[in-house]
Parts: sequence; C-alpha cells; structure tokens
Amino acid sequence: MTAISNAQSLDAYWMPFTANRQFKAAPRMLASAQGMYYTSDDGRRVLDGTAGLWCVNAGHGRREIADAVGEQLRTLDFAPSFQMGHPLAFRFAERLAEIAPGGLDRVFFTGSGSESVDTALKIALAYQRAIGQGTRTRFIGRERGYHGVGFGGISVGGLVNNRRVFTTLPGVDHLRHTHDLARNSFCEGLPQHGAELADDLERLVALHGAETIAAVIVEPVAGSTGVLLPPVGYLERLRKIATQHGILLIFDEVITGFGRLGTPFATEYFGVTPDIVTAAKGLTNGSLPMGAVFCGRHVHDALMHGPGNAIELFHGYTYSAHPVACAAGMATLDIYAREGLLTRGAELAAYWQAALLSLRDANHVIDIRTIGLVAGIELASRKDAPGARAYEAFVDCFERGLLIRVTGDIIALSPPLIVEREQIDTMVQMVREALARLD
Repeated sequence: MTAISNAQSLDAYWMPFTANRQFKAAPRMLASAQGMYYTSDDGRRVLDGTAGLWCVNAGHGRREIADAVGEQLRTLDFAPSFQMGHPLAFRFAERLAEIAPGGLDRVFFTGSGSESVDTALKIALAYQRAIGQGTRTRFIGRERGYHGVGFGGISVGGLVNNRRVFTTLPGVDHLRHTHDLARNSFCEGLPQHGAELADDLERLVALHGAETIAAVIVEPVAGSTGVLLPPVGYLERLRKIATQHGILLIFDEVITGFGRLGTPFATEYFGVTPDIVTAAKGLTNGSLPMGAVFCGRHVHDALMHGPGNAIELFHGYTYSAHPVACAAGMATLDIYAREGLLTRGAELAAYWQAALLSLRDANHVIDIRTIGLVAGIELASRKDAPGARAYEAFVDCFERGLLIRVTGDIIALSPPLIVEREQIDTMVQMVREALARLD
C-alpha cells in the first residue's frame, strides 16, 4: 500500500476500466504532475509516456491554463447554452475554426470524446433526414474500433469487451479491421498491405443498400485497440466509396487531434477530408472535460432551413461550451501556437520511430508500429493468459518510474508533445529492461 491508500479507504470509488479489486490490493497513486513527469504519492518521479490518457499534449502543470481557469471561475463560472450564450464560446469556436481539419469550420461543443461521437452520429442522421434521405439510419463502424462508451459509441465500436454486456443500437454493421501481422509487421511508415479492406464498405452497401446507410465512422489511427495504422491508400479509398454512395464519412480524432501525428489533425497527415470530425482530449490539454464536433458547412447548412425560430438540432448538453472549459481551451491553443506543438511531432517522428524500432529484438516483441509521436509495441501472448504479459510490464515500468498504457498484450506510448530526445531514449530503455524481466 502507498501513503495515500493507507490514509483513507479506497472502497467508495468505483474506478472506470479498472480491475477494482486487483488495483485496491496494490494501488498505484499519482499525487502531482509537472512538465513531463508525475509524482507518485510516495514521492517518486514517473516519466509520463502516455500524455496522461492521450490528452496532456502540452505537458503537465501549465500555469497559463491554470490562470485562465481561475480568472474565468471568478468572472463567469457557468452559463446555460440552451437559448443563451457567452462570448468566450463564440471566440473559442472561431479559434478552432482557424485550425479546423479540412475546413470543417462549424463546431458543436460537448463534454467528452464519447459525447462527441454520439453527437456526430445524431448529426449524421439529422443531415440525411434534412436532405430528404430519411431512410438512411444505419451506421457502419469497424472491428477493433473505439468510439467511447455511449450507446452510439459502443454500437459502432468494435471492441468486444465494451459491447458484450450492453445492448447496442440496431442497424449497425462493421468493416473488418486492418491489422495484418503476417504481411505488415515491423513496417516503417504506413502498412503496405490492406487498402483493399476499404472495399468492405462496397460489400455492406450491396448487402444493406446505400439508401439505408447514414454514415461510416473510423479512427484514422485506431489508438485504444493498440495503435493500428491505416494501410497506404485505405482512407482515400474509404472516402471515395462513401462519397460515391452518399454516405457521410466521420473521423474519430479524439486521440489523433491536436498534434499527435505531427499535424493539427490526422486529416492533414493523410490528406483525406471527412464530413465530420470528433475531438476531445488535447482540446483542453486534459485539464477540464470538453469535446467538440467539427462539421463541414454542407452538413451544418443542410439543417439551417425552415422557420427562423425553430430549433435546428434537438441535441446538446448542460456543459456544452462550459465557460471554464472554453477558457482552458483558449489557453491551450495559445500554448500550442506559441510553442509550435501541433507540428512538433513531425520534427521528432523519425527519431521516435528509430528509437522504438530498436526494440524489435527485445524479449517477446512481435511487432512495433509508429506514426507521429505514438507507438504500439505488440507482445506475444502467454498461452491461456492473454494480456498478462503486457500488464506485468505496465506495473514493472510504473514501479521503476515510467507510465505506459497497455491494451491486451500491446504497449502503447504517446508522450506529451514537449518530450525531448533524451526522454524518448529513457522510455525505450526502460521498456526494454521491463520486457527482459518478463517470462
């Protein structure tokens, strides 16, 4: 037990996505954070290899964000967003529109990535109805996709553990995932094989009829499932097929948005423009919960018809465009702009890739995938104990001063964008040593 867990009961807090009994028997507590490091409750420095949870892109403890939040709390702590507004919401939306992916400059604010996904799905339905395509009510997701934990998100998502216990929406189908170890392992850059998997959308059109499909949603890079990169030409092919059949294309950029790939959004990295993009995480540097949905004007404007006093979209949240979250977001954008963080990943990508690929001979490693400043290190699973090996590496690294993330037997790394080369070297060496200790 660590200091904090000795001082208080751990029973009341039901932790998310956590084996609660296992954790509370041997808790791992973070007490403070600054720059690239957490400090554990027993005083150890822990290098952040995951940007918190893919979100602290500008590093921890940014005074500018704290000051902006404090000032906003003193000025306007809350304002309703239904039939009312506050100036900061409009200024923040304008700032985001300036860097909007692919010119998708109409912004709907939410409270999280999960809310952004469910919002995007509802907007897609509303759009199709508005243009006289009301029979289009079906969504297409992808196997191994993660789109949050709302009922919409788990329905279009493709992670079985997130779906098996819960009811999912009817009328949802899935593309096959693109992971192909046999043909694409240890590739430098995007996988060369698998673009033809985008043709699954044609197959589903033939099965269901294009007139029933509202939208297809994918992560440009599937992060939560273990950093699966799109094969060369895959996203372009998906865009072409969707356009051909009048299907909206939604990119879930909750992870890839705000500089993770070395471009502001993955749309710029891949040169493919969807109709809708979901975002969250890096939007406020993880300091306050907030999400956003970026829509093309063709989507937005399709709903701006009828009587001027009619609500165009019956959807929203109590905390949409929360003034304090907007203040945090504005301060975050200022940091990104001043320090060039939205493109810094491109400067470090080659060094990052070379460092990570040096682990190809490490114990148990069967594949390594990198893009921008994100990496997935896939391990061979133990017989009858999938996930155990990576989890042990996660605990070992934390005890020795490095925070990593694991999903199944895949280690994911996505450090804050302020990371330095020496810190990359430290992460790689600590992972190598942890893997060497595993049986």
